[in-house]
Amino acid sequence: MSGLYLHIPFCRRKCPYCDFFSVAGREELLASYHRLLIRQLNMAVDAGWRGPFATVFFGGGTPSLLRPGQVAEILEAVAAGPGLAPDAEISFEANPGTLGPDTLRQLRSLGVNRLSLGVQSLDDGRLRQLRRLHDATTACRVIDEARRAGFDNLSCDLMFALPGQDCRELEGELRRLLAFAPEHVSIYGLSIEEETPWAAAPPALPDEETYAAMYRLIHGLLADAGYRHYEISNFAQPGRECRHNLAYWRRRTCLGLGAGAHSFSAAGWGERLATPADLDLYRRRLDGGRDPMQSLEQFDRRGAMAETVYLALRTADGLSAAGFREIFGQDFAEVFAVARTRAGDALRREGDRWFLSWRDWLLYDHLIAYFL
Repeated sequence: MSGLYLHIPFCRRKCPYCDFFSVAGREELLASYHRLLIRQLNMAVDAGWRGPFATVFFGGGTPSLLRPGQVAEILEAVAAGPGLAPDAEISFEANPGTLGPDTLRQLRSLGVNRLSLGVQSLDDGRLRQLRRLHDATTACRVIDEARRAGFDNLSCDLMFALPGQDCRELEGELRRLLAFAPEHVSIYGLSIEEETPWAAAPPALPDEETYAAMYRLIHGLLADAGYRHYEISNFAQPGRECRHNLAYWRRRTCLGLGAGAHSFSAAGWGERLATPADLDLYRRRLDGGRDPMQSLEQFDRRGAMAETVYLALRTADGLSAAGFREIFGQDFAEVFAVARTRAGDALRREGDRWFLSWRDWLLYDHLIAYFL
């Protein structure tokens, strides 16, 4: 079964570090945006995309700017069309400043069973620095309200390696977050991306040595708290890994709907597609009866091999040698013999599995280049 991603590219204010497609101040489009998603869904089904969907992920942007009634219409259209698996994971990203107890209860009653909160920091000074609209008290309150609304699968996003941050400060934030015992934690090191507001005058970030010390601290604290470090930036209590993202890292088919959304078809050696990161162009194409999705990349066999390795080595499960052989008819060890030699002891093997240890994920970009 495949997955479904819905991109909700609206924000009340654009964060200075964010390079995802989103817009601020276009709320006149938000009122009817869900109907565009449904129209694109029906068009995709006509083009051959199939369900039922094992996972659904509302991402953004700020999906929590949608009204619960809009979410209901989207999920009803999915269920009535391609369909949902009986145990579908339905994830919903939200910013703490855009949620209240009534909205949380309504989302849960609609079948949303995984809430992903963009906490980012539990320090008010840091939140102001990141230009977030919520404060730490609001984030803590929303976590409590989500529990009371019935969410038993809660993910929290946190950022580290912020300007001037040290390990002591980070440890305090982590311990405060872990006191809420979220089932899942995603932790991302701040990086300054091109075409973001901070790119013009980037703040000074911690050096590589401090970054590495922070990463080791994160791993140690979360491992001690019972979390599995299952991907470079993701930790989960046993059985609470994000199924939607796991499918992405395993190159499973995923339909992306919305302006700026990406799709992947696993047919053949794979194809990556995208809709335009332009709300007006997205609407015009749909109004004209044209599929807004266009092909970005058609993989050949070698490209599919490289991406399979690239994605698998991001995860603790790593790469299955038998699985690679079943898909491609060749042994991983033979195809990537030179790359394995260059990677040295960082690339490990246990039984059928090739993997990088969490310590070597610090060098992931350097190591994975040998396989590409």
